[in-house]
Amino acid sequence: MYKGKKIVPPPYLKEGDKVALVSPAYWVPQEVLGQAAKTVRSWGLQPVIGPHTNNLNVNAYAGTAEERAADLLWALEDDSIKAVICSRGGYGCIHVLNRIPQESYLAHPKWLIGHGDITILLHTIVCSGVMCIHGPMAFQLAGGQEQATTITRDILFGTIPQYEVHSNPYSRCGHAEGILVGGNLSSYSAIAGTRFQLPPKQDIILFIEEVEEPLHNIDRLFYHLRLQLDFERVKGIIFGSFNSIKFDLQFGSVEQMLTAHLADYDIPICCGFPVGSNNCIPMIEGAQCLLDVTTEKSVLTFNIGGERQTYNMTDKRQTLFK
Repeated sequence: MYKGKKIVPPPYLKEGDKVALVSPAYWVPQEVLGQAAKTVRSWGLQPVIGPHTNNLNVNAYAGTAEERAADLLWALEDDSIKAVICSRGGYGCIHVLNRIPQESYLAHPKWLIGHGDITILLHTIVCSGVMCIHGPMAFQLAGGQEQATTITRDILFGTIPQYEVHSNPYSRCGHAEGILVGGNLSSYSAIAGTRFQLPPKQDIILFIEEVEEPLHNIDRLFYHLRLQLDFERVKGIIFGSFNSIKFDLQFGSVEQMLTAHLADYDIPICCGFPVGSNNCIPMIEGAQCLLDVTTEKSVLTFNIGGERQTYNMTDKRQTLFK
C-alpha cells in the first residue's frame, strides 16, 4: 500500500520519446500491434513492442504469466521508455501482480494505459503512488475510437481534459471531490479491499463500467464492491457504459438498479458517462478530481497541472472547444 501523501503524475512526453506496447493479458495478432505502432508513430513517438507479445499461451494469453510479467517489468524499468500502452484486456492481469515489485511503479513513473482487465494493473499503480490512464488500448489504436485516442495522445503531451456530459434521468445532483479510481466492475471488485489500497483517509470518486454481463451479476459485483470498499470514502460515483448486458432482472436499465441500491448514500451520481469498452474516453486515475452534477449536465475536472481543454460531450457531435 502506498503510504505517501500525494499520487504523482508521470512526466509528460515529448516528440521522439519511446512508447512500449505490451500484452499483460490476452494475446492479439502482431499485425494489430503493428497498426497500433503506426498510430503511435504518427504522434511523433517511437513505438517498441514487448518481446513476448506473440507467445500465445493456452490459446488465450500473450505468453505465460512469467513472460507477460517480464514484458511489463522491462517496459517499466527501461528509463528510455516513457509510456506503456496495453494491447487488450480480456483476462490475465491478476497473474502478474505478485511478479512485479510494487515499488517499481513509483521508482520509474510513466503513463500506463488500458482498460477492461487492465483495471487491475491501473489500480495497483495508483496504490503505488502514480497516476495512470484508463483509456483505449492498442487494438483500438489500430482502428476506431478516434476521439478517445486523440484525447489520450493529448494527455501524454500535457493537455488535460475537462469533460461535460448531458444530464441523465438517473443522475443525482451534487458536488464531490476525491481521487478518481475504478474501471471495469468485474476487475475492480476483484482487487478492491486487498492489500493494494489507497491510504485510508483519502476520499474517492468511483467510476465503473461493464460489458457482456447479466444484470444479476452486475448486482452481485456491486454489492461485493460495497462490502470490500469502505464506501464512506466514496464522495461521488460515475456510471459509464454498460454494453451487451443480459437483462435477467426486471429493471429498465443498469443505472436504475444501481442508483436504487445507493438510495442510502447522499452523494452525487453521474450516469451515462462515455467511458467503457465501446467508447473509452480516457480517465486519469489517481488524479484529484471535482465532480459537479446538475440538472443540465455533469462536469468532471482533473485537478492536475497541464494545459486545459474542455470536451463538450452533450450531443452526438461531441464538440471540442477551448
